[in-house]
Amino acid sequence: MKRLTVILLLITPLCSAQIRLSDRAEISVLTLGPWQGELFTAFGHSAFRVSDPLNRIDLVYNYGVFDFDQPNFYLNFARGYNLYMLGVYDYRRFEYAYIAENRYIHEQVLNLTTARKQRLFDFLQENSLPENREYYYDYFYDNCATKIPEVIEKVFGDSVKFDGSHIKTEYSIRELTDLYLKEQPWGDLGIDICLGLPTDKKASPREYMFLPDFVEAGFANATILVDGEPQPLVRQKNVVYEPIPEEDIGRSLPHPLVVFTVFLAITALITYRDFKRKKLTMPFDATLFALLGIVGMLLLFLWTATNHQAAAKNFNLLWALPTHLVAVVAFYRQPSWLKNYFKVTTAILVLMLVTWPLLPQKLNYFIIPLVIAIGMRAYSQWRLRK
Repeated sequence: MKRLTVILLLITPLCSAQIRLSDRAEISVLTLGPWQGELFTAFGHSAFRVSDPLNRIDLVYNYGVFDFDQPNFYLNFARGYNLYMLGVYDYRRFEYAYIAENRYIHEQVLNLTTARKQRLFDFLQENSLPENREYYYDYFYDNCATKIPEVIEKVFGDSVKFDGSHIKTEYSIRELTDLYLKEQPWGDLGIDICLGLPTDKKASPREYMFLPDFVEAGFANATILVDGEPQPLVRQKNVVYEPIPEEDIGRSLPHPLVVFTVFLAITALITYRDFKRKKLTMPFDATLFALLGIVGMLLLFLWTATNHQAAAKNFNLLWALPTHLVAVVAFYRQPSWLKNYFKVTTAILVLMLVTWPLLPQKLNYFIIPLVIAIGMRAYSQWRLRK
């Protein structure tokens, strides 16, 4: 099915006067299915719905809104300071957009009294004002999904309990992310390269709720005190839309494992020729190690100069050494220390490959052929360099 782009108009918050919800009002949690068209849609989405037929209200409160036109958007995104906001939408337009992309829509109607509905509605209204609606986004700890239970707890306090006993697995945050990227191997690879050791911590049941599907499961197992007795937080679940099975059209790009295996074969041929003629193919090595140095500088920047906590302590720096940029510049003068530099580089790569399963950070196995190829060229630079 082709993607149909639907423009969802942001509604001005209804704050000119306080609205009193009627007894027929309902507040629900919406869980929207993943869509593999874009990387950022692969994990699904969560939002609140407020409907009141007597007041002619049917709105979605969506914490997943961002503006590409905000000042320094890409710089702030790279540094971990990108602003997201709470947007308010007409529900029917919102629903149509997800159905157009063939994404499921599940609705959990909350078990709230009229007074509690009013409290939650007032909070969402206040939070949607221009001076309140923005927040600093975090991949795993402050996103459109985590905001849903966070808001419920802020409004209702200890009367709500999210029971994590339904979580029977012990996935890390990285493994939870991988579950949704099986159809996007390049996206999976990019995330695995950029995110470091903190992503491999075992996720608590609450931390599972950075993903919308686990927000839905969390609400299904949550309780709220009613007259001092715990009652289910969700009164009713509605399946608004289930996706129509679609024909798999296949990937438009070759799998990264295939690409890196081909690169390894080319590197092996170049290396064999270099040893046979006892001469290095310098343009190839200069390009390779320059690119690796750039990747290493990016990973070092994400670790030390940004607010992305998940990018810290990144073991991918073992194969993407930032110092490779210095080595490439040194190619022009051929200093004597270059031979020892590549000797050390070769040792690091061999040790990395031997201990791959034992490393505390789970590295993506797609890059094993790439690491072997880098090791070949580092070894060539060590053994053939005069």
